[in-house]
Amino acid sequence: MSTVSVIFNERKITKKGEIPIWLRIIKDRKPKYIALGIKILKSQWVIDKNRVRKSHPNSQYLNNFIAQKVAEAEAVALEMEAANKYTSPVKIKNTIMGTSDVSYFKYARKSIEKQLRMGKMSAHHNELISLSKLQKYTQTTDLLFFDITVGFLVGYEEYLIREKKNTINTVYSNLKVIRKHFNDALREELIPFEKNPFFRYKLKRIQVDKNYLNESELETLENAVLDPSKKIYHSRNLFVFACYTGGIRFSDLITLKWANFDGENLSLITRKTGTKLNIKVPNIALEILNLYKKDDSLPTDFIFPYLKKDVDYSDLMVLYKDIQICNGNINKDLVLLKEKCKLKKIIHFHSSRHTWATLALKKGMRIEYVSKLMTHSSIKTTQIYAKIVNEELEKAMDVFNIKPPVAEDKISA
Repeated sequence: MSTVSVIFNERKITKKGEIPIWLRIIKDRKPKYIALGIKILKSQWVIDKNRVRKSHPNSQYLNNFIAQKVAEAEAVALEMEAANKYTSPVKIKNTIMGTSDVSYFKYARKSIEKQLRMGKMSAHHNELISLSKLQKYTQTTDLLFFDITVGFLVGYEEYLIREKKNTINTVYSNLKVIRKHFNDALREELIPFEKNPFFRYKLKRIQVDKNYLNESELETLENAVLDPSKKIYHSRNLFVFACYTGGIRFSDLITLKWANFDGENLSLITRKTGTKLNIKVPNIALEILNLYKKDDSLPTDFIFPYLKKDVDYSDLMVLYKDIQICNGNINKDLVLLKEKCKLKKIIHFHSSRHTWATLALKKGMRIEYVSKLMTHSSIKTTQIYAKIVNEELEKAMDVFNIKPPVAEDKISA
């Protein structure tokens, strides 16, 4: 049984001293509040009667409006309970205020547009792919949040694996986007807590080994003799630079301009997290910068020769596409470089982040500093690298288990 009451919410008082009037619907001991859009002074409210005082110029209209909404709420709650065993307070609210259940597709499209406006192109791209796959699966023009249940997610996961041949981690990435939308909608109070299927449905993910270079392998890369007129030369320089300079993400690295460098430090705001970074450039990385610094270099010029000077990169979609193309080309160069240096490990540009993190921890940098420079949202992410370092140390200690060869004279003795 649902109960409806009028609430004079003094905790939400405005700077003008006005207090909002809400309806409170309690269903299964869980309250849901509906803002009626009315704000009045405390002196204009009769607390024991839940009415606007007659001294208010619009008292008759406001009291009639409040009474009407209370009656509608009680009627809707009774009607919906009679037709359904479960009726969420949100659903009652939506019916009273003239709105229907929230459309997931519409909400997802708004989120995608928001990512584009904020310049978060990678997130925009990922959410766009996730929505496209989901639309193909449902074959419907719309999908409500309430339609996405645990059973729905199980079926969708099977579809992505069997029909689309997606890997476990690709499925994880797609479902993580849907989970994000649910969490955002919960914070906005568009859906009830108990209707989030991700509280009962756990995403699956396989931990992938972090590809990184040790100091010896990195030195081999640094010393490789390459033709400065070839692309592979610049790809090597960029990779090595990242390995020594905080593992800066590729998108941040190739968009660096000379204005970001003061002669000792790099200052930038990361594209992915919006974090402001100030990184002291170590000597090896300074030597690489000196290779690209020219007498006529302008503060507005890109440091590394990848993005074009004559392209208007204020169009973030154009910038995102060029970054993706450059990233693909450099990864191809790194494959050739690995073969030339006879390295057995698989490397791509992101390996520079892993390389820097493991080297930094081995050299004694505190893990919280490593986490900050890598702009990790949680130190738990950084602890993966600490685990790698610990495993290497454990293997190194195995040298004490190797017995030296015994001299022949001692054997005969």
